[in-house]
Amino acid sequence: MRDAEKTIGNIIDKQKICHLSSVDGDGFPNTKAMLRPRKRDGIKHIYLSTNTSSMRVSQFRENPKACLYFTDSRFFRGVMLLGTVEVMEDAEHKEMIWENGDTIYYPQGVTDPDYCVLKFTSKKGRYYSNFKSEDFEA
Repeated sequence: MRDAEKTIGNIIDKQKICHLSSVDGDGFPNTKAMLRPRKRDGIKHIYLSTNTSSMRVSQFRENPKACLYFTDSRFFRGVMLLGTVEVMEDAEHKEMIWENGDTIYYPQGVTDPDYCVLKFTSKKGRYYSNFKSEDFEA
């Protein structure tokens, strides 16, 4: 892979869902399908929306370690990003990724107390394509 940021970024941008893993209180991974990221700064910072009251948010507050996985099923490629998640509840982050129609999830709008932003910061990753895997630093 010549340019990890470009290759991985293209995969991220074309997916409608991603899989986010957190660690539960017993140390086991918990994985959930999430809607596509709302924003990304390269492959270093990726922003997702979720409910503040969710189990995932509770888990990230206890243990910020996380994994994001994106699958390009058309070409049988995938990318795993390992890093940490910060739960952002400030107006700046919430407004940054708010989209029309989000009131279906957050009825009170951008100031809904049950709306927050997950800021994923990647440390490293693993890319799979053409029957081989390749590690990279984010």
